[in-house]
Amino acid sequence: MSDATEKSLLLEIDDDGIAVITLNRPEKLNALNRVVRGELMEMVDALAEDDRVRVAILHGAGEKAFVAGADVSEFAARTPAEQRELYNHRRVYDAIAAFPKPILCAIHGYCLGGGSELALACDLRVADRTARFGQAEIRLGLIPGAGGTQRLARLVGPGQAMRIALSGDLVDAEEAYRIGLVEFLVDEGQHLVKAREVAGRMARWSPVALRLAKRSIRAAFETPLSAGLELEKELFLAAFASEDGREGVRAFIEKRDPDFKGR
Repeated sequence: MSDATEKSLLLEIDDDGIAVITLNRPEKLNALNRVVRGELMEMVDALAEDDRVRVAILHGAGEKAFVAGADVSEFAARTPAEQRELYNHRRVYDAIAAFPKPILCAIHGYCLGGGSELALACDLRVADRTARFGQAEIRLGLIPGAGGTQRLARLVGPGQAMRIALSGDLVDAEEAYRIGLVEFLVDEGQHLVKAREVAGRMARWSPVALRLAKRSIRAAFETPLSAGLELEKELFLAAFASEDGREGVRAFIEKRDPDFKGR
């Protein structure tokens, strides 16, 4: 099934429950403006409630970029008060991070500024060898403001985050893979293929278990170990009590494939 919300966003949902979201502004290197950010939030909110969807993938159209950053021309004329007011509202990066189902990012070409922060908000990142990453806000006299210090430091460590955010230098795909900025590195043009493959390995499992496992792992970044272990226990018990949990155990004992329903 395929449908488009606007020219700037495309959506495809396949029969395996994988939703592919395409940022479709290749002439602008898929730069994020206010309209695109709003549409993307609406789309992920809808997919969160769509029982057809088990896993989502985010990628950019065109040959040059995943997302080359925010649309600088859009915010250049804002006053500090106007920018603060915008920051008081829910933002797309937080909507992506809070998406309850697994969401992967398939990256090629430039992945800069807000584009890098969008990738950081996803659960897993697949990059092809053309990918170039950077937090270039320092070049504008600014700093990252949507996770490019906080999520980045949690992913690659404080030293690498300092280097990336303070230098403004680009990080190529090989180095991004080496420092843990991306989890998968593939040949040019294979990023979406690999993302679909990984998503397919997830989509065959219980939607309940996928959601609870993601929630538990996310909590590890925000809670002390003792609180995280307590949450993990409670989420395990929730999975154990679910219909999918009972089905999975029965299927294992009966030596057959489980039939997970998402309940």
